[in-house]
Amino acid sequence: MDSQQINPTNPQNEEIIENKELNIWEALIPIIALVGMLFYNVYYAFGDDALSGSNQFILLLGAAVAAIVGFFNKVSYKLMMEEVARNVKSTTGALLILLMVGSLAGTWLISGIIPTMIYYGLQILSPSIFLAACVVICAIISIATGSSWTTSATVGIALIGIGDTLGISLGMTAGAVISGAYFGDKMSPLSDTTNLAPAMAGGELFSHIKYMTYTTVPTVIVTLIVFIIIGFTLNTSGTPEIDQQLQAIDSAFTISPWLFIVPIIVIGLIIKKTPPLIALLAGTLLGGIAAIIAQPEIVMNIAGSDTLTFNSAYIGVMKAMTVDTAVETTSKELNDLFTAGGMSGMLGTIWLIVCAMVFGGVMDAIGALARISKALLSLFDSVFGLFASTVASCLALNLTASDQYLAIVVPGRMYAQAFKDKGLAPENLSRTLEDSGTVTSVLVPWNTCGAYQSGVLGVPVVDYFFYAIFNWLSPFTTLLFAAFRIKIKQLNS
Repeated sequence: MDSQQINPTNPQNEEIIENKELNIWEALIPIIALVGMLFYNVYYAFGDDALSGSNQFILLLGAAVAAIVGFFNKVSYKLMMEEVARNVKSTTGALLILLMVGSLAGTWLISGIIPTMIYYGLQILSPSIFLAACVVICAIISIATGSSWTTSATVGIALIGIGDTLGISLGMTAGAVISGAYFGDKMSPLSDTTNLAPAMAGGELFSHIKYMTYTTVPTVIVTLIVFIIIGFTLNTSGTPEIDQQLQAIDSAFTISPWLFIVPIIVIGLIIKKTPPLIALLAGTLLGGIAAIIAQPEIVMNIAGSDTLTFNSAYIGVMKAMTVDTAVETTSKELNDLFTAGGMSGMLGTIWLIVCAMVFGGVMDAIGALARISKALLSLFDSVFGLFASTVASCLALNLTASDQYLAIVVPGRMYAQAFKDKGLAPENLSRTLEDSGTVTSVLVPWNTCGAYQSGVLGVPVVDYFFYAIFNWLSPFTTLLFAAFRIKIKQLNS
């Protein structure tokens, strides 16, 4: 991620609240309650519709359980609300970016930018290499920008469209996009998590990146091999109809390589360290201008006007930015694809993030996060146990705090001295924080990262979870290296 994507405050200054009154079993009560309620809500009550609102309320119920535990352990209501407010405030950047991504998707649809990407992508990317190509393309963009979020919001959306047209599962495509995006995010010196992890562990940035290559490169190679195998065994129903799809796109939009100027400018702004919110706003406005120039008939249709005037252009572009819009073609499949929800389409994801931050804020206020991390640390004596405890803490915090930063900051502070006591260099801790904290955040539906990616790509976490191979394989790789003492740097070595 980029340093201004989620947290407007410095995550290194996060205060970790400890509560001596709270024991480990009390700290686990809200988690057990939350998991139980979510399980029933998803598997017995609402199914795929759980994210429409019921899961959000379950998170608030989980927060209520945590608050009750807090009251019994002398934690004031005021402190809980202060932590909730701080947590919600920390997501301000994420919420604004989600709104901006929704508006960008709308203008990039009606301008023909996304259809143009799909049009040329269908001709270049064959189904057999498509998934592996998604990983490589997203990795390159993410390394250049330092942002998995920007990668998904630009090329990721287009790749989802190409994969859908080719008849490839949306879950597979989203998993490949996320795998590549998070590889690049981890390895980029522009990424805030890549800078945050060594800061928490007491290491140095480029030494941290060097040590990450030992676990990260093998993991992404395995990921690519798996996607190549999947690609050559796919039976894609959309392949025989590619010519028809191309004709349908060509008849509905004015297709031109000039439209690539807009995404190139956006990616260039990110590389130049422009705040993502500003870069996405620029992309949205440029997309609106491109729509008026390249697709005037589409703009008029959305505005309900027979002529292109300033007012009709304004109404058409503004509707694309803010509410549901659709462009009809001669292909039913493409009609389903060429729709965008604008900013309103992101409100469900924003709702989920706010409710998740309420739960995380109360858990932090009652001292549950610190208690769980300490309990995990005390379970292990060996070097491997220390690595395993760190991984478990990062995973637990991604599940409970719903925030990628806390999954790095809390274990980073808790375990820094323990790694030193074992004679281990800080690069071991920082690498483990990234291998288990950064990349697994996207696998939790109510985590800010999981909510964002599923909202932007339009694919539920449960659908892409298995195919986000790089993300769930990374913790196993770091544990494998720890078990066999591979590239475990000692202090002063």
